[in-house]
Amino acid sequence: MVNLPAIGKRIRRQPLAAIGMLLLSIFIITGLAAPWLAPYSPASIDLVHRLQGISTAHPAGTDELGRDTLSRLLYGARLSLAVSVSVVAVSLTLGICIGGLAGYLGGWVDTALTTFAMNTFLALPGILLAIAFAAFLGPGFSNLVLALAIGGWAGYARLVRAQVMAVRDREYVDAARALGASGLRIFFRHILPNVVQPILVQAAIGMAGVILAEATLSFLGLGIPSPAPSWGAMLNDARLHLFDSPHLLLFPAMAVAGAVLGFNFLGDALRDQLDPRTRLEMGL
Repeated sequence: MVNLPAIGKRIRRQPLAAIGMLLLSIFIITGLAAPWLAPYSPASIDLVHRLQGISTAHPAGTDELGRDTLSRLLYGARLSLAVSVSVVAVSLTLGICIGGLAGYLGGWVDTALTTFAMNTFLALPGILLAIAFAAFLGPGFSNLVLALAIGGWAGYARLVRAQVMAVRDREYVDAARALGASGLRIFFRHILPNVVQPILVQAAIGMAGVILAEATLSFLGLGIPSPAPSWGAMLNDARLHLFDSPHLLLFPAMAVAGAVLGFNFLGDALRDQLDPRTRLEMGL
């Protein structure tokens, strides 16, 4: 049975977490249910009703080709959700493998991976690296995911390495090693479950960064090519009609801001929930 008083008490103590979950729920539901919620096809052109303002037929207006803005926003949410999940999954997998290997083995392996791999990628601005790879690989979903993952895996690897180094010499790890457990079993059974908390927090915050990066690349024409709806591409198209049709800029900007805020609030909530000292201070 749902304990409504307990839920209400938690919401009062963590209002930003509740707002973040609400924003993310809207973002995820609209993205997954876009084919059923969208009133029109996102690529349907109607030049007769181009640059139409907010109306009952088009609640968010239309763009310069007469395409329904609301439909494109809903399908853009699906696209942003797919890109963010894919990029974080690839970056996190690379980060766990490389950072875990460096932190667990140490020695020359740690020096080589940290000095020549992680530090090299961390020394370059992630968005500039993503722009360079996206321009080299060309537009497309797979190329976009690969470009953003190449620019983002090093941060996860650095975090995983630090967390693994902090627990690799603990008593339970020494006990498992003394019992003859293999290195893979020790890492995945005894080390990784004890360092997953900050990784989850970083992954949630990383989702917000991916959405911004995807919108930036699409704004520059390096994202998924038209006619696929993208919030960044919609913002780019709206630049030419900033004063005569401001709704073309307003709605995609609000969508990007809402999704980014939602993931940032979720990351803060996870940090508070998974940190025992914070839970004690907040009475959770």
